[in-house]
Amino acid sequence: MTPTTTLPAAAPRLDRLGNRAFHYLALSAIGLITVYPFWWTLVTALSGDGEVFAFPPPLLPTAPTLAHFGEAISSIDILAFYRNSLAITALTVAGTLLVSALAAYPLARMRFPGRRLVFGAILATMILPSEVNFLVNFITVSKLQLTDSYSGVVLPTLAGAVGIFLMKQAFEAVPQDLIDAARVDGASEWQIFWRIMLPLARPALAALTILTTVSAWNQYIWPSIVMSSPDKFPLSVGVLYLAGAFSFKTRVVAAGAVLTVLPILIVFLFTQRYFLRGFDGAVK
Repeated sequence: MTPTTTLPAAAPRLDRLGNRAFHYLALSAIGLITVYPFWWTLVTALSGDGEVFAFPPPLLPTAPTLAHFGEAISSIDILAFYRNSLAITALTVAGTLLVSALAAYPLARMRFPGRRLVFGAILATMILPSEVNFLVNFITVSKLQLTDSYSGVVLPTLAGAVGIFLMKQAFEAVPQDLIDAARVDGASEWQIFWRIMLPLARPALAALTILTTVSAWNQYIWPSIVMSSPDKFPLSVGVLYLAGAFSFKTRVVAAGAVLTVLPILIVFLFTQRYFLRGFDGAVK
């Protein structure tokens, strides 16, 4: 009788272990596919000799050296490009937080005709690729005489559907009784927004900050369209000076790419828990 009673109890446990093993294997495969391009770039930048495009590609650098990083730093004014990227990223993050929160609050807490239509139209913009807006945005920026400036790069990117959606969900999670109590005490809408809604939406603000930082730091196409002065280029655009018109050193370009990605990768690794917590609060 003992085998017949233990087998049914052991079957669910084996199923759970099998499902967990499958999930871990799938996540490991996705992780390898995601990490490998950056790892190949890092190995290429650190390798001193060997074929760049050898197959199968080496998993570890051959004759490791930092000379290519030194050549990349000496070839371009990388500190100036870093400053430009930091300025553009900081302005974009500050503007996105402000615009997203101000747009999301009335959509979440106020009742006005066409509210659902406005929110639906905002969400519909997520379907279109950002490149669709480049022509209209460039014409607008040109008419406002903002080309070749930080403002021309930053302003068209502030009102994003993702940020508005994230903040709207966070504001809707705030209990209505808390807002009603504040109104009874005589608080204005601005005081409710500033003293109640924003402090309670801090996880969503943190997640939006990280998401916007990564996006603003890595954007390439729009700054390259708006900017014409090399001394104002962000790092993602300026690093292309490592590539010549007819030939370039692949390992030096790879070193420049690593220098571009590494800061934002480090920031994300140390702040990913706030990123995940913000999205968890937005979908409750």
